[in-house]
Amino acid sequence: MKLYDFEYSGNCYKIRLLLSMLGLSYQREPIDMLAQQQKSPEFLRLHPKGELPVLEDAGTVIRDSNAIMVYLASRYAPDWYPHDPKTQADVQYWLSTAANEVHHGLAAARAHKVFGFARNYAEAALKAQATLTLLDRHLAEHTWLVVDRVTIADVAMYPYAALAEQGEILLAPYRHVRAWFERIEKLSGYLPFPVYPHAGVQK
Repeated sequence: MKLYDFEYSGNCYKIRLLLSMLGLSYQREPIDMLAQQQKSPEFLRLHPKGELPVLEDAGTVIRDSNAIMVYLASRYAPDWYPHDPKTQADVQYWLSTAANEVHHGLAAARAHKVFGFARNYAEAALKAQATLTLLDRHLAEHTWLVVDRVTIADVAMYPYAALAEQGEILLAPYRHVRAWFERIEKLSGYLPFPVYPHAGVQK
């Protein structure tokens, strides 16, 4: 199994986190997103959109972090993506939230502050706060996002929420979210996010 990733990407990190929690061995193929290596002709043959992460498993290529998590859980750890339709729908709700609201809010705010990417920071910050409020209200009544145990929904939502303060989004108001972080960080196989040397604020 080979993972093409960028060490400081939250979407890449969530795949490394899941692989670690599942106890799956893999080979890392580092791609420097800041140098635009993911846009090279060689990489575009692997992923025409020029995005990370990408996973190769026994000749199968899976693109997109959500798709990779669904694949890994379905193949290697079904409890992380239960098969009943209602639970799968609930998991997909959070995967969609990670791909939409989190991407345009928490991830965009961090990309602007940490990497200097051109983003509408004011808009991203408002979306980030709205997402954290949604998450906090949900977690006030639930230990985990979907069922009574961790699933890929939690892994999908965790990274950019946990890295919110790198985007100068304060986590202090969201006590249920912070308690959820602590539960995730106590799980077997938990993998800390690497410290980006140029980030102004580290979790």
